Amino acid sequence: MNELKISLAAARVNARMTQSQVAEKMHVGKQTVVRWENGKAEPKTSQAIELCKLYNIPLDNIFLPIIPT
Repeated sequence: MNELKISLAAARVNARMTQSQVAEKMHVGKQTVVRWENGKAEPKTSQAIELCKLYNIPLDNIFLPIIPT
């Protein structure tokens, strides 16, 4: 069975959180959250795990955009 993959932005919205709220809980700036969501930066593994805890979803369900090199 294929698992549904969702974006960080969709996971945040489903968790009923704003980018500012996520930034505060993650101890990063709001622009960092914006960059994660639009694929301009990638959260560290520990940050991705913490995001999943905040959003109450498994890490396997998160789609992280590939950052072009």
